Amino acid sequence: MTPLPAAADWTAEQDRLGFFGPDSVTWRIHADPSFSVGGLRALLLQALHPVAMDGVARFSGAFRDDPWPRLIRTAAYVDTVTFGTRTEAVRAVARVRGIHRRLGAVEETTGRAYRVDDPDLLLWVHCCEVDSLLTTARRAGLVLTDDDADRYVAEQVTTAELVGVDRADVPASVGELAGYFERMRPSLAATSAARDAYRLIVLPPMPTWVRFLTPAQPAWGGLAVLAVALLPQWARRLYSLPGLALTDAAATGALRAFRQAALRLPRTARRSPIVWAGIERVAGPAQLTA
Repeated sequence: MTPLPAAADWTAEQDRLGFFGPDSVTWRIHADPSFSVGGLRALLLQALHPVAMDGVARFSGAFRDDPWPRLIRTAAYVDTVTFGTRTEAVRAVARVRGIHRRLGAVEETTGRAYRVDDPDLLLWVHCCEVDSLLTTARRAGLVLTDDDADRYVAEQVTTAELVGVDRADVPASVGELAGYFERMRPSLAATSAARDAYRLIVLPPMPTWVRFLTPAQPAWGGLAVLAVALLPQWARRLYSLPGLALTDAAATGALRAFRQAALRLPRTARRSPIVWAGIERVAGPAQLTA
């Protein structure tokens, strides 16, 4: 596993800018309202790897009863690695590495003994996230050229390296990312754990008063349906639920409408405090209205 960088590896200015900075495609994609839908798509895609999903099901028992804290922590982690200083990002990664290195088991359907921090499992999670956030942002209407898309995938190699994947093993272009998924498809399956995760993401538990007295359930349901519809067709077939997804054209239209509505919300509702803190630290007040 690749070692984490240390403060001695960068200057104070590099620390302030973080690992990406305001000129990166990563900032554009991760600050866009489509990020929330892309994150759900990533979770649904990640669940199709039997061994990776076994790790989630086995070691995240509380997630089944109350998924919200884990979802919030995951979003905060990605925001910190993206928009935090390098010191903050490495601190967040070190916490995750510390948890992962203690966990391992045997996945029943494949018989594979694994550790949660096996590089191939970390790579799978990484590639699902990158593909989902990029695909969702482009379909939502964020203007990204083909060069921008390749640049985003290349920038995200740093994220994979931070969690412990050898840089040489990480797809660095859209074409390489597509090739990775093509190679992985024969080993994927919708195990019982994956189907449980699917149901939990689409219909998460909510307190009765939240379910019936607030718009939380229909709002979440709308995002979840979009995330399902944005999955590649081969992934929907694995879940045996292709008919529940919108057509590709309808999904794109609904996603674009969601993004436009979200862009009209107050800024605090569009982006997390971690994102705004990063923008203010690096780009200055002029960017705060973006």
